Amino acid sequence: MKYIGAHISASGGVENAPLNAHAIGATGFALFTKNQKQWVSAPLSAKSVDLFKKYCEEFGYVPASVLPHDSYLINLGHPTDEGLQKSREAFTDEMTRCQQLGLDRLNFHPGSHLNAISVDECLSRISDSINLSLEKTEGVTAVIENTAGQGSNLGFRFEHLAQIIDKVEDKTRVGVCIDTCHAYAAGYDWRSFQSRNDEQSLFNDYSQDYDALWADFDRIVGLKYLRGMHLNDAKKPVGSRVDRHDPLGDGTIGIEVFQRLMSDPRLNDMPFILETPEPDRWPQEIASLLSWTR
Repeated sequence: MKYIGAHISASGGVENAPLNAHAIGATGFALFTKNQKQWVSAPLSAKSVDLFKKYCEEFGYVPASVLPHDSYLINLGHPTDEGLQKSREAFTDEMTRCQQLGLDRLNFHPGSHLNAISVDECLSRISDSINLSLEKTEGVTAVIENTAGQGSNLGFRFEHLAQIIDKVEDKTRVGVCIDTCHAYAAGYDWRSFQSRNDEQSLFNDYSQDYDALWADFDRIVGLKYLRGMHLNDAKKPVGSRVDRHDPLGDGTIGIEVFQRLMSDPRLNDMPFILETPEPDRWPQEIASLLSWTR
């Protein structure tokens, strides 16, 4: 079974997210558990926590179907002590919120070196940050999202993800979320040779089709670490290193890739989350994705 939904608004309280997800026919969803543009937010109220759990149970949303996302302000590889400490405190707060809500994973962008420290040092700081948060929380897995590689953002190569995981002490509580647009923008080509008319990737050492991509991911990172996916088509070509999402089938990846993802039995029992730019199309996109799982 695949849990399919979108990144849902939690405006007015986290308890509204499962209601909004149900309204568009989603079998899973993502949300921010706090204002993603602020470092500090008020604690979750007992009422909000109770209602969130009540609505999740009512509409059949189990922990494995929900993929919360942390604040975009957080940089767990920040090169300065002040920025790193601020990010670590905020991340631990987000992990704690997931724990309070009965959720078992938190998705996050790994971090950026900001051209001030080396790649290896930044990746090591990210691992250390994860370790610190895992020590202070229980039952929540830190789920690293791959990036498109814009600017100084790390996590765009599978090797980055593997290097972070290698230094995480409790490997039962670390995982990966693969964003289809981010992977494609970073140079990993989901398409078959036929669908791209033998076009060459900008990165010849990257995976060149669907099967090769997953084979590389399993060899370098391990499929056992996959805890969810973001489903987005891409406005820009493969290898562009530009993160621009498109509705499914409208972009340069193409609809066939998403049909294949839905029929892949290796990818069951995890959330598949739309972050496509036209929310009015989410019910249709979710219905299509669900139909392709059968």
